[in-house]
Formats: sequence, C-alpha cells, structure tokens
Amino acid sequence: MDKSAASFAIKRVYDAPADDDGCRVLVDRLWPRGVSKERAQLALWLKEVAPSPPLRQEFAHRKERFADFSVAYAAELEDNPAVQTLLDLAAEHGKVTLLFGARDPETNHARVLQEFLAR
Repeated sequence: MDKSAASFAIKRVYDAPADDDGCRVLVDRLWPRGVSKERAQLALWLKEVAPSPPLRQEFAHRKERFADFSVAYAAELEDNPAVQTLLDLAAEHGKVTLLFGARDPETNHARVLQEFLAR
C-alpha cells in the first residue's frame, strides 16, 4: 500500500473498538486503568513512542503547557525509531488508530503524534 493511502486516527482506549479502526496501537507509556487487554483489542502496545517520562511529568496534562509540550515531544519523535514502526504499520494496514488514555481528546500526546506522522 502506498504512503498516501495510509492514515492515522486517534481515539481514547476507553472508547469501544470499531470495525473501521484498522490497526489499533496503544501509544501510552503506562497501561490505562480499568482496561483489560481483551477489551482494548490491540495489535500492539508501542510505549516507546510515548513522550519520555520527564516530558510527560512536566506537561501533566495542563492545557497552558500544551504548546511547549508539543514542540518538545515533536523533537523527541524526530529521533525515535518507534515512529518507523507506526509508518510501517500504516503502509501494511492502511489505517492505524493511535489509542490513548488521557481524558482530553484535544490536548494530549496522541494528537501531537498524529500531526507528526501526517507530515
């Protein structure tokens, strides 16, 4: 499959799996509370692509820190070999859904990752 046909979506891991999710990949460093492996229906848990622990702790899901967090996380992704894993999965499956546990669907690392992968 060519790269232009590949797409990345984001979704909370707590939302029910859907037939059009494609390849479901958890992109959190920590396993989400209260979600069984069966319920998550993952193809892969790619914790290596998540923000580094110091960056995650500094951000702490505070909206006022999101812009700075986004820049710092994108810089981490530049040299992260796990990004290639996601690109390979997208080439193979066409669509990859990046699953995350954060409550806010707008200000979270999966959104930054999705935008990074779209470039």
